[in-house]
Amino acid sequence: MIRQETAWVLFAAGVIFLAALFLGVWKWQQSMSSPDGTAHRYVNVAHNSALLYSFATSAVVAPLVQFSGWPSAVNISAAAAVVGMFVVTIANYVRLGIEGRTDNQMRDRKTSLRGVRETLIIGEIGGTAVLLTGFASAQL
Repeated sequence: MIRQETAWVLFAAGVIFLAALFLGVWKWQQSMSSPDGTAHRYVNVAHNSALLYSFATSAVVAPLVQFSGWPSAVNISAAAAVVGMFVVTIANYVRLGIEGRTDNQMRDRKTSLRGVRETLIIGEIGGTAVLLTGFASAQL
């Protein structure tokens, strides 16, 4: 039987994958209308990252949740942190693609975003570490 929190993670993976498909249409439209046949760098990055994050969510996060030894509240909190950070990252790439002002967010970075980046690091790595230790405690 699939755990309820695993079902939610798989649902999130499906939503991210659906978003990736729509981002692919945007990428294709930009490529078709561009003189050099390419989309804006961050439209491409948004599409690719959404595809990769959807698969990471379904192929890594969901099984870690499913087979974790932690209580449901711990699993869903950790998974929400990881998946939430994935979504924030994709949304940022979409924003950069819409604005079209840079082809390198690190070169043109704002120092005010340091806290956001640190939160992303803590959320993704911390949430994954919690899920991985829950998996290890129950399965190894």
